[in-house]
Amino acid sequence: MNISKYSDEFIHQIQTTKNLSEKSVIAYSYDLNQFFNVLKQHKIYHITTESIIDYIHHLQNDLHLKDTSIQRKIITLKMYFRFLEENYHFANPCTKLKFKFKQEKKLPRILTVREVHRLLNVVKNASMESKTEFEHFRFQRDLALVDLLISTGIRIGEAAKIELSDIIFSERVILIHGKGRKQRLIYISCKETWKHLLDWVSVRNEKKPDCRNLFLNKYGDPLSIHSMEDLFKKYRDKANINRSSTPHYLRHTFATNLLTNGADIRSVQEILGHSSISTTEIYLEVSNTHKKQVLSKYNFRNKLSDF
Repeated sequence: MNISKYSDEFIHQIQTTKNLSEKSVIAYSYDLNQFFNVLKQHKIYHITTESIIDYIHHLQNDLHLKDTSIQRKIITLKMYFRFLEENYHFANPCTKLKFKFKQEKKLPRILTVREVHRLLNVVKNASMESKTEFEHFRFQRDLALVDLLISTGIRIGEAAKIELSDIIFSERVILIHGKGRKQRLIYISCKETWKHLLDWVSVRNEKKPDCRNLFLNKYGDPLSIHSMEDLFKKYRDKANINRSSTPHYLRHTFATNLLTNGADIRSVQEILGHSSISTTEIYLEVSNTHKKQVLSKYNFRNKLSDF
């Protein structure tokens, strides 16, 4: 039985029944194609439980993939073989397979408030020093984008999807299209951020683009995620802040400071668009670490014994 010929049917089924995002569909397709290619390379025509174990061993020891990536691929295979079992009575080689991975708990990486301030100032200065019409277009866009990321903690993928119709100008609110096709409303609380956004919308509309997206490239097409990453790196390096930082650091920084400043975790969960509160809880650890550092350094009680 050539199991690869049913992959399109499988992808169509899960896309329809599970309401998957385009990104998830691409990931599932990639995982299956990678599995089929390995079978082809090793001329494996009869798939057994041992075949699956050997494949996972290949991912771990030859490709050196992260546990999270391997776990996703295992889920994909289990779903696919269950699909074949239910629809084509294929013997499921994954039925009794169980894999255990060490769950490494990584704390979110953040920027300091001083670093964020430097980053924002660099973008502001660039926008004020623009000399040509194109530079004015680009720098006003960059300022609006970077400030929006700082002020709201949205993902760059979410920023890339914003359309003009998603902005409720009378309320200073933006409709965000998040992961899993979930939507949420974000209020722009900072007046300066809102001004930067309005300035950019004015510059953008002067070009009269056909595209509905808020953030555009010089050709009037949607600004891609990769372009957003590149412009962040450019300003990051000019600001001389953490060289390993990415736009996602701004999201982590936003969430951590909300909690540090007293926001309740449920509200932060809603603002960030997390499906599970356990995802949000990891920011509490960063917040508590910061509080411990501050108290260790500045609490007057630590020095009373010196008198």
